[in-house]
Amino acid sequence: MKRVELIRRIHATGSVLVRHGSKHDWYRNPETGAYQAVPRHNEIKERLAGRIIKQLSKSRE
Repeated sequence: MKRVELIRRIHATGSVLVRHGSKHDWYRNPETGAYQAVPRHNEIKERLAGRIIKQLSKSRE
């Protein structure tokens, strides 16, 4: 998956960019409180992308 597409899907979950790291960007979903690192590669493996989106979409239980 292209990184641009992943970022678009992350924003669709309501997550926002918290900070830029050296090799990863950190996103947080203020609704659920979930944090997740997103690598700065042009291509991100589908499995990893799905896991990132799932982690940011989880509801607080």
